[in-house]
Amino acid sequence: MTSIGSRQRHLLISRLSASLSSLFRRSYSSSGTLSSPGYSPSTNDVNDGAAEAEAVELLSWGRGSCGQLGGGVEESRLYPTTVSSFHLPSGFGLSPVSGRLTKTSSPASVEVGISCGLFHSAVLIGGKIWVWGKGDGGRLGLGNEESIFTPVLNPNLENVRSIALGGLHSCALTTNGDVFTWGYGGFGALGHSVYHRELLPRLLEYDWNGKISHLATSGTHTAAVSELVDVGELFTWGRDEGEGRLGLGSGGAPDEGALGIPTKVEALPVPIAAVACGGFFTMALTADGQLWSWGDKGKVLTWGHGRQGQLGHGSKQNGEIPKEVEGLLGEHIVYVACGSSSSAAITDEGKLYMWGNAKDFQLGVPGLPEIQPFPVEVKFLMDEALSPHVLSVAIGATHSMCLVRTDKSQS
Repeated sequence: MTSIGSRQRHLLISRLSASLSSLFRRSYSSSGTLSSPGYSPSTNDVNDGAAEAEAVELLSWGRGSCGQLGGGVEESRLYPTTVSSFHLPSGFGLSPVSGRLTKTSSPASVEVGISCGLFHSAVLIGGKIWVWGKGDGGRLGLGNEESIFTPVLNPNLENVRSIALGGLHSCALTTNGDVFTWGYGGFGALGHSVYHRELLPRLLEYDWNGKISHLATSGTHTAAVSELVDVGELFTWGRDEGEGRLGLGSGGAPDEGALGIPTKVEALPVPIAAVACGGFFTMALTADGQLWSWGDKGKVLTWGHGRQGQLGHGSKQNGEIPKEVEGLLGEHIVYVACGSSSSAAITDEGKLYMWGNAKDFQLGVPGLPEIQPFPVEVKFLMDEALSPHVLSVAIGATHSMCLVRTDKSQS
């Protein structure tokens, strides 16, 4: 892995930041096509001429009625479509995100990440986050409830390692393991024990068992993994209406549908390394790369509300206990993601699978029924010679985004 100096790292992040600020200030040409400037730093920007750069593309698809697709306008996209292309130093890494196994706790020289909320989106570069989309409830964390169609730097957070956007709220994890939440708190998803909104990021004060290493959230519930020696404990909080999304079992869920403080999930028989929250369900990953929706070691498991096929079991039934996703047998899953009613998984070979609600094209595969109850591979409309390798994926209510690395690089 190539390292870069602090001056070069600062320069690169600054230029990437500038490119993001201008990324969504676009206009339609007379032909009706959307122009995209992208960003391609020179070799000297990266490492005094000694480092190669890797090509990375940000793609989005689905329905973007609030501008959350990144085009600066209201639009729908049937297929994964490039929002921007840029080059990163060969030593870049992905920030820890919901549902992805992290190989090392040490951050890379430059880390990038994406997240989709209900109708808002975010990108993270070098510890800073940019947000855009719908702003009611204070979900953008800018001190107001205004909606924004172009990326804006949130100046109220520093040293962010991971970002997770929910329904009317958002969460962030810092390099020190601190958890910040903000937005609408009526369902307890902020974890502050009170149920009012927070217009600015607020530190979640809780006596965790160890340092928080993983964070996930969705419409109305949130989950965090604490890092202990050979043990990954899972904590959940927020809304549970009896379908089991918090994983606390009968008698463990809140009496009135909302749990405003983090609570340990005692039913898990194995250490957890990563977690992802859907609209009414939850998925967890063990350290050896198997997906669960509760359950056995090393498998992908899903549980909770399944009426949109989001559990991936080939049916529309709910699941009260974790069950293995049979459609992913034989694949080594390294990344899972949950949307409001859709799900996704990435293999170690960079293949993307999605399933669940397809009504708004958020699965990226045209021609599917409105409910796709088992995993289907997503293909990309790009030159096969580029050998696209999916790095990360994020799902909102009606839209999705992913980062894809290609073999093309610039040195």
